[in-house]
Amino acid sequence: MSKSKKITETIDMLAYEKQYAAEGYEKICGVDEAGRGPLAGPVCAAAVIFPQGVVVEGVNDSKKLTEKKREELFEQIKEKATAYCVAWASVEEIETINILNAAMLAMQRAVEGLQEKADFALIDGNKKPFLMIPCEAIVKGDSLSHSIAAASILAKVSRDRLMKEMAEKYPEYGFEKHKGYGTKLHTEKLLEYGMCEIHRPSFLKKILGDNHDKS
Repeated sequence: MSKSKKITETIDMLAYEKQYAAEGYEKICGVDEAGRGPLAGPVCAAAVIFPQGVVVEGVNDSKKLTEKKREELFEQIKEKATAYCVAWASVEEIETINILNAAMLAMQRAVEGLQEKADFALIDGNKKPFLMIPCEAIVKGDSLSHSIAAASILAKVSRDRLMKEMAEKYPEYGFEKHKGYGTKLHTEKLLEYGMCEIHRPSFLKKILGDNHDKS
């Protein structure tokens, strides 16, 4: 077969859910976070449980979807889920315990905040938050597990909405455009105005040096 020929492989997005359901778990939640990379704003995590076998058509890794599609799926996920929770770790927590630990904390809060207690968790990535239930970390899980992908959409949409609200409070930074990520526009605004209350000081050292005055 020619190396240039593309092979399309169908991924069963319910494979992990089916695997653990076969082991006797009944309420399997997918967990993911959004906002580890930005220079500003909190990190957001979501956990979601679906009835076994239920699929929301179009759900995939949130990064592969348009903003409009994510918004549509956000409502569909909430409607079809047995339970879901969106949780946060603040900028202060990010600065105190670092971004990785803050993301794990947000994930833990999301799982613990579910309206119905999960008995197993599928976690996106290679790290596991501290949970009172068994769990598995899955690298690129948001492309391999339906429930993780759904959680990624809930987290991404929730955080984007928050950053749009922050844009109204701090209009000079253009948060509605870059959502706090380190884009050229955001860097230019930081150099012009300095940081504000929702910026992460430890993320700005290369841009602002020791000049961390808040506007």
